[in-house]
Formats: sequence, structure tokens, C-alpha cells
Amino acid sequence: MNHRDTQPPSAFNIPAHIRATWGGTGSVEDASAAFGFSRAKGYDLVRRGEFPCRVLRIGRSTRVVTASLLRVLDSGEPEYSGTRDARFEPA
Repeated sequence: MNHRDTQPPSAFNIPAHIRATWGGTGSVEDASAAFGFSRAKGYDLVRRGEFPCRVLRIGRSTRVVTASLLRVLDSGEPEYSGTRDARFEPA
């Protein structure tokens, strides 16, 4: 379901709206709108591993973790997935 069909444009940027309408994950497009940047910029940040909150790749789909998005919106501190920089180092 595209949240844009049922709400005015400013509504998706409000954490209360996100809590009420999103499940465990949301689209990169909607999360990008919540941060105030474009869909293209959002996917560029995902590709570089720099999207401000946690991102899951499920098959060919990319989803933003709702709890992470809300924490970042509330705190203003990024919470990167770190998928590109994380390396397994045996102890």
C-alpha cells in the first residue's frame, strides 16, 4: 500500500503517523521522504551503506527498519546498517 494515496504530503514525515501506519519495515521511498530527501538520494545512500537508519535487503527488495527510522528521527543521530564496512574478524 502506498501511504501517499491516503494522506496529505506532510503526514508521512510525522513519527506518530509512521508508528500508526507502518509495520516492521517501510519503503526506502517513504523513509527518504521522512528525512526530507528524494527517492533517488535515498537509494544512493543505501547503495553506499550510508542511509541514516538500518536497512534490510530481502532478496531483491530493500526495506527500512521502522524502529530504527523512528530512533533516528527522535534523536537526530544516524544508525547505519554498516553492511559495507562490517567485516568478519576472527578472534
